[in-house]
Amino acid sequence: MAAGSPREDNVYMAKLAEQAERYEEMVQFMEKVVFSIPESDELTVEERNLLSVAYKNVIGARRASWRIISSIEQKEENRGNADHVAAIKEYRAKIEGELSEICGGILKLLDEKLVPAAASGDSKVFYLKMKGDYHRYLAEFKTGNERKEAAENTLNAYKSAQDIANAELAPTHPIRLGLALNFSVFYYEILNSPDRACNLAKQDDGTDEIKDAKREEEQKQ
Repeated sequence: MAAGSPREDNVYMAKLAEQAERYEEMVQFMEKVVFSIPESDELTVEERNLLSVAYKNVIGARRASWRIISSIEQKEENRGNADHVAAIKEYRAKIEGELSEICGGILKLLDEKLVPAAASGDSKVFYLKMKGDYHRYLAEFKTGNERKEAAENTLNAYKSAQDIANAELAPTHPIRLGLALNFSVFYYEILNSPDRACNLAKQDDGTDEIKDAKREEEQKQ
């Protein structure tokens, strides 16, 4: 590989790791990228997308595992298999430890580096949405006060992102639409508020703007 800057080299290696589906290593390369840039600088769109993909795949595998194990645990409880339930709970706790560690890693990066350095509207919304996402993933499996805290942190991050998105991004902007979708999922799955979820999705689905743009195109023809 031709020698480039450490930043360029790590971006290249992250892409290589993505192709090989080695997402833990992809995360490591992208973390090196984050720490290699000056404090006032921010990631390029390509770099932030690579970081997002890396973490999404690493956390996604564990979230899927947790759901499967939780489902099996429920079935074994219903059958009264106490010995199996005890073993499953221990295994689930291991997965939850991994989930907590992964979420903690990206949330630290977001709080200490990425959110403070974000300058444009779309990057601010991107990172605040990401912050909300990873607090939401914590809320999926935490219980008691920890779940309450994770839910509050999710709500605060999504609301901050929504305020900026409403002020600075077009209703059809993909990041704004993605935020509205994830915010709806949060209301539905974490706060158990399907009505609020539906209202939020309808309120910011960009449909009116798409219709307006289509109408303008038709008038030009």
